[in-house]
Amino acid sequence: QVQLVESGGGLVQPGGSLRLSCAASGSIFNIGIMGWYRQAPGKQRELVASITSGGSTNFADSVKGRFTISRDNAKNTVYLQMNSLKPEDTAVYYCNARIRPRASSGSIYDYWGQGTQVTVSS
Repeated sequence: QVQLVESGGGLVQPGGSLRLSCAASGSIFNIGIMGWYRQAPGKQRELVASITSGGSTNFADSVKGRFTISRDNAKNTVYLQMNSLKPEDTAVYYCNARIRPRASSGSIYDYWGQGTQVTVSS
């Protein structure tokens, strides 16, 4: 079984920083694009940032210049460094990855983490 496990959420004051981590584990053949999404109360889930296996990145306009995304392919882990946090960044953050499991005969699946709460408040 493949699973994604997130860590690093919490409560931070406006202007502060947090680093989220997401590790993929299980019987994995390879991992394609990895990303972070977030969902605030009463809002739809939105893409925050994504990164390909080759390191190309994409960011939502609302986080450009404040967030960075990186990955360690050897550890099957993706990171989201969040700086200059604002109250509007408050949400549950979800890790996502497109993974080809070893026993999939070539099929690729979307996997999601359980979510981690990020609260930005004074």
